[in-house]
Amino acid sequence: MSNRVSTFGLLAANVLIPVAILIFASGFFPYKPFLSGLAQYEALEGYEALPEAPFDKVIFMVVDALRSDFVYGNVSGFGFTQSLISNGAALPFTAHATSPTITMPRIKAITTGSIPSFLDVILNFAESDTSSTLSTQDTWIAQMKAKETGKLVMYGDDTWLKLFPDTFDRADGTSSFFVSDFTEVDNNVTRHVPEELRNDDWNTMVLHYLGLDHIGHKTGPRGPNMIPKQHEMDGIVSQIYEAITSQDHLESTLLVLLGDHGMNDAGNHGGSAPGETSPALVFISPKLKTVGKGVQSPSPYKEDFQYYFTIEQSDIAPTLGSLLGFPVPRNNLGTFIPHFLPFWSNKSDKVQIMFRNARQILNVVTATFLSFGIAGPSSDCERFPDDVDELSCRWRGILQTLPGPENDYENTEDWLYSVAKWLKQAQELMSSTASNYDMPKLVTGQSVATAALSLAAIAAGPTVASAVGETSPIIGISLVYGIMMFASSYVEEEHHFWYWATTAWLILLWLKCYRKGTINPRLLAGSSIAILVVTRVARRWNQTGQKFAGEPDIARTFFSEHRYVLWSLVGLSYLWNLQCLAARAFPRFPQIAAGAIATTLATAGLTFKLAFTHEDSPELMVGIAKSMADSEVGVSLVARARIAFIAIALALVYTLISGFSPRKNPGPNNTMRTIHDLLTLFLITQSRATNIPLLLLFEIQYYLLNSMDLNLIEITTTSLLLQHLSFFSFGGSNAISSVDLSSAYNGVSGYNVIAVGILTFVSNWSGPIFWTSATNLLLLNLSKTGKEDLLRQYLSLLTVFVTSSLVFVMAACTLLRTHLFIWTVFSPKYLYSMAWCLGQHLVINMGFGSALYWLGKQYV
Repeated sequence: MSNRVSTFGLLAANVLIPVAILIFASGFFPYKPFLSGLAQYEALEGYEALPEAPFDKVIFMVVDALRSDFVYGNVSGFGFTQSLISNGAALPFTAHATSPTITMPRIKAITTGSIPSFLDVILNFAESDTSSTLSTQDTWIAQMKAKETGKLVMYGDDTWLKLFPDTFDRADGTSSFFVSDFTEVDNNVTRHVPEELRNDDWNTMVLHYLGLDHIGHKTGPRGPNMIPKQHEMDGIVSQIYEAITSQDHLESTLLVLLGDHGMNDAGNHGGSAPGETSPALVFISPKLKTVGKGVQSPSPYKEDFQYYFTIEQSDIAPTLGSLLGFPVPRNNLGTFIPHFLPFWSNKSDKVQIMFRNARQILNVVTATFLSFGIAGPSSDCERFPDDVDELSCRWRGILQTLPGPENDYENTEDWLYSVAKWLKQAQELMSSTASNYDMPKLVTGQSVATAALSLAAIAAGPTVASAVGETSPIIGISLVYGIMMFASSYVEEEHHFWYWATTAWLILLWLKCYRKGTINPRLLAGSSIAILVVTRVARRWNQTGQKFAGEPDIARTFFSEHRYVLWSLVGLSYLWNLQCLAARAFPRFPQIAAGAIATTLATAGLTFKLAFTHEDSPELMVGIAKSMADSEVGVSLVARARIAFIAIALALVYTLISGFSPRKNPGPNNTMRTIHDLLTLFLITQSRATNIPLLLLFEIQYYLLNSMDLNLIEITTTSLLLQHLSFFSFGGSNAISSVDLSSAYNGVSGYNVIAVGILTFVSNWSGPIFWTSATNLLLLNLSKTGKEDLLRQYLSLLTVFVTSSLVFVMAACTLLRTHLFIWTVFSPKYLYSMAWCLGQHLVINMGFGSALYWLGKQYV
């Protein structure tokens, strides 16, 4: 009866996990409501004529991940752009990009002037998603189309085509996820530019270049390809500017050069580091010489990347509205950039521009805060303790002092300053306002997660009760980890917890094994020291987290300087795997034939990895590896990957079939070990070349652990710790910027949401998946001693940790929902918790791991 209750509790707990996650997520990441329809110019008493727009065309040139110092700093390839800044033909800004700093939400902010939902983080990776389009929202793109003064054209990142379906009259999109391409992805954009500059039938041209972002992901902001790419982008600016100055139909064209986001010192983005949130923004036109003087360029290095004047990305939309002659988009929270007011010499025009912007934001504020009052005092506004009441008071003051013809626009400058200040206050208030959380769903989700934790505790109860002392480490890990989730710094630097916890546990494990006395003390000491050394090396493999993400490490720093060492270790990893397969995988074949088959498998994987690295990170190629990659021409990467995957799949099918058949030769059944070796070969294929030796180190750890006579609870605790340590040692973190997409398209010729999703998960969770398989081998070895019900006990203890961590993360997100770092730290952590719970726990540990154990029980 006790086993039945435990089994029911285990199954029920794991059924409730996805239910809790989805309920909580629907309340935590809701779609934000928006005002539908296009804005129209409202009639203003005393203002009959609209301000005349100085421009009639716009070229919107987005250079993905264009950090501010790439354009403005002393070490920059944008020499021509800097010359325009110096002579006044360009106005430079640093456009603050709020987190999440990834493409889709940033384009939404730039085009609507609003603050996108954090749910767009997920939609940014789901390329096939169409539910987040801006086709029904008011944007400056829609306003330019509504003007009907010309066509709209777009070349570059196909995110624009997904956000604006059926909007562009001419377009050629490229996928942003083929991150190994530095050149073709930009050449595909540039080849359209000369022809479009000769055309006079468009009023909007969007260019979105991806190469600089890809270089950042691969080699960081100081990689060898970065400055040449900046020179290339600067050349496009020069080409466009020359056309503007020489062709009559482009005389009133505004060129906007900008980045959608920046990048951190590791070349990634998605979080809130200063480099990630500080892209460049440059308005370029010969007409700008009439509104301002040139400024110093290049500019001295700024550690915070705040060059010149800092604005919000949402300020772009209302500014373009006045410069191009269309109403401010309805959901805009941006403010007109006052540097452009000198374009209008008439005070009436200046007043009208700022007042229309303020009226539009007023509509958004009053729709959000019902307490916003139109009646009341209009002076001494600082005395109001509530920000909304203070904003209401200042608005009444603005209305009462509104300049007009009757006072000949006296005190216009003071009034413009007051409006600009009010706009910023309203913007800050709306930006800092908590999301429209659905509190009943948050509470319900936490309640379901708590119920899952209770059921998991029931399932693990008998195991804990029979060995309270032995289970105390895993229970302590669960509690300490949960408490950590309430501190943003601990969430950002979570890897340190797993590194130190694993080290402490391995030392404790050595002491426990020593006391058992079942292993020769010298052998035990040697094994323990070797395991600790491997763990220490793994900790230094990839710098991760936030504080030290760009610091020297083994994968990026050491291997870039010692490439022969890298390829020696990679070759050794393949040889280890080959030897394992040759020795055990094909017992029905003669030894020579088995070795040939194993060699074929390893060769298929190695040739693909060499070719892939040659294209993906050519700076790592050297010696024999480079010669082999250079000689392997004519076969595409997609075909090579498919050959490797098919070869592994065929070997797996053969292994499964032969495992059930009577053996030709007597001897131990090595079926499960062969499956593990084939899985390891697949994980090697899905890993970066610099991370492949890590799997060899994990293999060494497994062999040593297998010799230490561990019991069930020790195996479970070790597995939990090493799954998490391996994730972070591979370069993972709790930041969106650490998601590795380099292997997401192995063997995939086009976007397939299921295939790309699986490959992305495998490439980012290679370490934890390896340890799931290795743990299964340890459990199977333990089952040979006659112990029963091992799988249920193992999964019950894991489920206790998973459900408790989920409860704590949900509680942290709820209690800290108004915290400054809710969207930059805690929300990404919840997304990673979803991946750990749904992907690693339910699919890998519960599903894949259970299937492996069941198979092993049939073969053993």
